[in-house]
Order: sequence, then C-alpha cells, then structure tokens
Amino acid sequence: MIHYIEPVYRPPSEWKSLILQVTNGCSWNQCSFCDMYTQEQKKFRAHKVDAIEQDILSASASGVPISRVFLADGDAMTLPFKRLKEICQLINKHLPSVTRISSYCLPRNLTNKTVEQLAELKALGLSLLYIGCESGDDEVLTRIQKGETFESSLAALSKIKQAGIKSSVMILMGLGGKALSIQHAKASAELMNQAQPEYLSTLVVTLPLGTERMDQAFDGDFVLPDQLGLLTEMQTLLSGLALEKTIFRSDHASNYLVLKGVLGKDKPQLLAQVEQAIKGSIPLRQEWQRGL
Repeated sequence: MIHYIEPVYRPPSEWKSLILQVTNGCSWNQCSFCDMYTQEQKKFRAHKVDAIEQDILSASASGVPISRVFLADGDAMTLPFKRLKEICQLINKHLPSVTRISSYCLPRNLTNKTVEQLAELKALGLSLLYIGCESGDDEVLTRIQKGETFESSLAALSKIKQAGIKSSVMILMGLGGKALSIQHAKASAELMNQAQPEYLSTLVVTLPLGTERMDQAFDGDFVLPDQLGLLTEMQTLLSGLALEKTIFRSDHASNYLVLKGVLGKDKPQLLAQVEQAIKGSIPLRQEWQRGL
C-alpha cells in the first residue's frame, strides 16, 4: 500500500504515472494565487528515505506495469542532490521498467545544484521537469510573491537544458489581472524565447477559495480579465513567441479556448484560431465545463 497525505496534485500528462510522494506540500508556499497546499496537513516536510523505499516496494509488489514515476508534492526538487540521487537509484533498483522520472520544480530549487549533478540525475532517469514560471514579468512576479524573477527563471531553465533534461513550462494567463495583462504576456513570451523549452502550456488563473490574497497583492483590487481580455492576452503571447520546436498546449480545463500545436510551425494557425474566437466565430468552453 502506497501512503499519501491528501490532497496530491500532478500534471495532467502524468495520469498514467506512479505518483511517489517524496515531500509533502510546498517549501515556498507563499504565492498569492495558489491555495493548493494551505491545509494544515500539507505543511512542508521531506519524507524519510525508508518510507519512500517502502512505497516503491509496494508499487513493485502490485504487479502493475510501471514505466513512469512522478515525484510529488509541489517541489520535490527542493531536496538535496544526494537525496534525489538516492531516490532515483531506489526506483531503478526496484522498478527497472521505469523509463521516465519527472517532478515539479521551482526555479530556486536548482540554485544549489550544478549542471553536472542534474546530468547525473538525468542518467538515473530524471528526464522531465515541470517549471511553474507563471510569468516572465518582474512586476507580476513581485506582486504575486513568487520569489522569482525573469532572470532566476531563465537561469534555471538554462541549467536544465544544459543537463539534457526536458522542461515543461507553465504560464498562467490572467495572472497580471486587467492592469498588467499585456506586459505579462509580452514578458512571458520573451522568457520563453530565450529559454526555448521543449514543452509550454498555459492555464487560466482560478481562485476557488476567493480573491482576498490576490486583492492584497494588487493593492486591494484584482480584476481577472474577461473572456475577451484573456483571448487578447493569448493573442499577445502567441504573437510574441519565437520558438523553434516547442510543443504547445492550452487545453487544461481552466482554458476557454483549446489550442494545440508545435511552435513555431503552427503559430499562424494558432493565431488564426484565437482571432476567430475573438470574433465569436468558434465556440468556447462554458463555465460549467471549466475547472482545475
């Protein structure tokens, strides 16, 4: 039996993966837009190696074929290099069929990890990191208390690429509110242009527990762009992107308009879809169809 401290989150693309909880909660946990790890039981702590190994052994004993492992929770990469190496070695030992290990990763998680160390983890199977950059705009990042900047995000993404690990970057549409919408989109495009990630996805900010924290971050009044505003923001982002070969997805349930393609070859078609949506000539998701 594998033990979890609920709730546990994972990227949509990891739905077939074994979710291995090596940490609980998020070591930063200060972002104004995020309520994922605010419950008392989700206070951050690292799980002991013995407990992690027992979960791996339980997965092995289940007899279920396992080819992918996702290291949870919010930022398992905050663990020291030696601990991450030990975890990857245990996965290799007990689950030899695993071909990919992945994890969420905050840019700050890599400050004290060298390219050589990351390359060593890559050799042990850690081949994909999900980076929640959220925005490339320093004003937006400061307001939402992300604790990152354009440069810190770029440094982390560059280090990942040098190590041969793939990166999947998440940008949150609407994060700058109405006031900072366009500069948020433009700066995010520039960050992606310099980083050239293998994957890029966009989600729309959702605040199921209310806007109080975001209101405080935006001087008392956070206003999420409406449908037209979000489509215009997407149009600005796509127009500014100069990506060479990045798989792009805007199909998360929070989005009104589903977009899929490879940038840059599909950029004209994607922009055409956004323009059609702005004109009202193609259907958008209804509110009841959207969610986290």
